[in-house]
Amino acid sequence: MLQNTEQTGPEPLHVSLIAIPEAVVSTLSGIFDVMNAFVIMPPLGDAQRRAPPFQVEIVGLESGSLSLASRVPVMVQRSIAALDTTDIIIVPSILLGPEGWRKGRHPELVEWLRAMHRRGALLCSACSGVFLLAETGLFDGAEATVHFGYANAFAATFPQVHIHPERVLVVSGEREELVSSGASMTWHDLVLYLIARHAGATAAQAVARCFALQWHQDGLTPYMVFEGRNDHGDVAVQAAQEWVATHFPVASPLEEMIRRSGLAERTFKRRFTAATGLSPIAYVQRLRIEDAKRRLERTEASVDEIGWQVGYEEPAFFRRLFKRVTGLTPGGYRRRFRIPEYAQTRVRD
Repeated sequence: MLQNTEQTGPEPLHVSLIAIPEAVVSTLSGIFDVMNAFVIMPPLGDAQRRAPPFQVEIVGLESGSLSLASRVPVMVQRSIAALDTTDIIIVPSILLGPEGWRKGRHPELVEWLRAMHRRGALLCSACSGVFLLAETGLFDGAEATVHFGYANAFAATFPQVHIHPERVLVVSGEREELVSSGASMTWHDLVLYLIARHAGATAAQAVARCFALQWHQDGLTPYMVFEGRNDHGDVAVQAAQEWVATHFPVASPLEEMIRRSGLAERTFKRRFTAATGLSPIAYVQRLRIEDAKRRLERTEASVDEIGWQVGYEEPAFFRRLFKRVTGLTPGGYRRRFRIPEYAQTRVRD
């Protein structure tokens, strides 16, 4: 603990880190440690010469040991019944089972969240933690983000919330009190944002350096894997999707899909777009770019060669399209996702 009697500043903000049985231990413990950085790592506190900005507690329905989703126990430090007020509430990542998120699991907690919001608390979620926050109804009509793997399930469960799974961090609400972060490790962005907002940019930069955290400034689009919709029930479109899934590099795949469908061109394009949410040409482009991403990750082929392999004869067009779809240049994508040399395994002769 810091014992520097010369530290000055306002009283620390109280942070309630929610523990429920569905919570993921890595996110919960990571948030706890980073938000507590000025307490558990004295050099950071000394550099700031002031009292720690946050007092972080793990809270839940009852105090005591609680087994989380990975069956690892965590100590709940205080029950929500013992908290009349708090400044910041964070719901960490939660693990959804095969049945998805069932509403009504935690009615007391949802009501407490509403009450704390009325008293001025910020409501924050990391990754899938927004499922619990959305039950309050406070996100209805607002924007939010969630792990892209849960985006469809979230949209079906909470259609009133405008979800943006490609965004790293979304801040909504009349007083910017509804904060959500996207896929998994974007809890880094969430805690750095909260530190910058309440303790200043210099403090956030110091914590980022200390923990080697990075902002996901390119967004989450580069991490997302394209999977075309196939639950639409249009047999002709389904057949076209199945064919193009393995034939997208061929010349003029759109014309071949139309020919195989037996439909008029305008009819095919209309039905394909309605069924998949993408025009046929955009669908082909997404398949090609997804294949190019794997080749950039796993092969030594040049960018121009990969563009040709997935169906593009003009390298400049391929590079522009790749950047538009993923947010990164092909070279930037390769640097981001290739396994570094020091981590690659080698087979000894």
